[in-house]
Amino acid sequence: MGSLKDKWLEIWGDWEEQHPTFAKWVYQIFYFFVFSMGVTIFQYLVFTFLPGVLGQELAGTEFMWPQKKMQLFGVDVTWSLLGYQVLRDETGTVLIGGGLGYFISYELGSFLAQCINFPLQRNITFKSKGNPAYQAMWYLIAWILISLVCNGFNNLWMPVAAAYVPPAVYNLLVAFITGGVSMVIFFFVFKIIFPEGEPGKEAQGVKI
Repeated sequence: MGSLKDKWLEIWGDWEEQHPTFAKWVYQIFYFFVFSMGVTIFQYLVFTFLPGVLGQELAGTEFMWPQKKMQLFGVDVTWSLLGYQVLRDETGTVLIGGGLGYFISYELGSFLAQCINFPLQRNITFKSKGNPAYQAMWYLIAWILISLVCNGFNNLWMPVAAAYVPPAVYNLLVAFITGGVSMVIFFFVFKIIFPEGEPGKEAQGVKI
């Protein structure tokens, strides 16, 4: 087993030496994907269980901005950038998985996932030596903007999905579709905010 590992490391080392730029991209994409999928699974667990913990009262509390009424595939949809539509069954009973409860679950799950993702991507994937406070600030700004994009996108299809698929499938779709969208955007954001091996540069007046 050890010799197989050593052989693989030798092959990778030779290939990396011959194709340094391409090898770096392969390395970064591999670890970026592994860590991103890990936090996506974490988000799925939060999206699935936290709304139930927060309860039906928050699930039945409407919190949406702005509110644009429309109909998609026979389902009445209220589109927004912030918040999620209250979900109800045929009898009008509030369902877990919408409203303020889901909004809190989504944002908290996403934020905690980024708290896990940030050090992994910074230190292992991109091996950045930049100022961590400065990078965290830009990471937070990027996360807020990407969250708004994902929220707006989610509010187009989530009410339709909730009407046709079970909650477990619904939350799986939320986690992996939005995770996939943000994953692509975040990779290029990381390439910008996590410069590699640049400890002597200055950022915003801070010596790094």
